[in-house]
Amino acid sequence: MAMNMRGGQSDDPGEMVDINTTPLIDVMLVLLTMLIITIPVQLHAVNLNLPHGHPPPPPTPPPVVQIDINYDGTVYWNGTRIPNRAALEVKLKAAANEVDQPEIHVNPNKLANYSSVISVMAAAEHDGLTKIGIVGNEQYSQ
Repeated sequence: MAMNMRGGQSDDPGEMVDINTTPLIDVMLVLLTMLIITIPVQLHAVNLNLPHGHPPPPPTPPPVVQIDINYDGTVYWNGTRIPNRAALEVKLKAAANEVDQPEIHVNPNKLANYSSVISVMAAAEHDGLTKIGIVGNEQYSQ
């Protein structure tokens, strides 16, 4: 460490010793940079189970349930309005308990809130449905 010694002047009562803090700050900045570099990058990813290879097509196509979400958050099950969240949960659980689970096609309106769309998809996944997809993406290409 370097030290600055000032002395020998007639108006100084004694020696003044100051520590040079520049090397300390340099070392601190190098350590901070190393810490930032070594922190792992946090990825917000969703794990998907994608199929491997080319599975044979099913002998009969599965039934399809169309869930439409209006701009105000109103949910429609195959064209029939669902009055509340509990009624949607009942329909989703009934669909999940079927032997041949239906494909769930979620068709959100272009102006629908993200929270209302993702809550329907999360409820379907929570109830055990595995074939969930978003349809009607052509409305977003304009």
